[in-house]
Amino acid sequence: MSVLVDNNSRIIVQGFTGTEGTFHSEQMIAYGTNIVGGVTPGKGGQLHLDKPVFNTVSDSVKEVAANTSIIFVPPAFAADAVMEAAEAGIKVIICITEGIPTKDMIIVKEYLSDKDCVLVGPNCPGVITPNEAKCGIMPGFVFKKGRIGIVSKSGTLTYEAADQVVKAGIGISTAIGIGGDPIIGTTTKDAVELFMNDSDTDGIIMIGEIGGQLEADAARWIKENGTKPVVGFIAGKTAPAGRKMGHAGAIVGGKDDTAEAKMAILRECGITVAESPAEIGKLMAEHMGITV
Repeated sequence: MSVLVDNNSRIIVQGFTGTEGTFHSEQMIAYGTNIVGGVTPGKGGQLHLDKPVFNTVSDSVKEVAANTSIIFVPPAFAADAVMEAAEAGIKVIICITEGIPTKDMIIVKEYLSDKDCVLVGPNCPGVITPNEAKCGIMPGFVFKKGRIGIVSKSGTLTYEAADQVVKAGIGISTAIGIGGDPIIGTTTKDAVELFMNDSDTDGIIMIGEIGGQLEADAARWIKENGTKPVVGFIAGKTAPAGRKMGHAGAIVGGKDDTAEAKMAILRECGITVAESPAEIGKLMAEHMGITV
């Protein structure tokens, strides 16, 4: 079992023939990901990277039974792309696009509320299940198969944590980059819950940052429902109060949004907290009974 994407995922790329879509599709295909086609309005019927191009997501569902989509559509049109995928019956929608207006995501969030699908992102690196499916922009070679799940707001810290875990000899079940925007689809708690229910995941790494309540919500859920060890890290300890950092959602709005406050909540909820990102792999290895 794996979380969100695996060998059975039938993946389409929205924005398939664009520069970003083409580059990352090549990388995903080279990794062995089961990309069954792509969508670019007006270019339906063509072949691109030896895969069929469709005018609509609905066409791809009918023609190649697509069930997963990764979106590389420009910000002005990305919200519509997400809603089109949901309307067509796509079950897992991964939106890489950065810079989608917050007001657009408010509309998307409401639209998806009664849809049977999962949105990851936007402004995220995607999802990878090592040796099965790389549905995102992460460097695939960093990730090796194992039994630790990673959920992270930060793309680069996802890769760093994965590298440490792999070097400790444990490896990754699935890594989910949820994105750092103020309004996202899959929350930290949602991802943690998926891993808690995954029989192939033995431990969870939860990487957050200043701003918002996602980590606190996840920590409180873990305290009540957790059955597996969780190692947490919160980025932004040295961030000036009120300063927006690299992610649109990383702005301290109150005393509970600071890194120190979040780390305290994590500890209160029984999560092992890394003071530095360099400690993440070592702390998880200790939980697994491995000396690094």
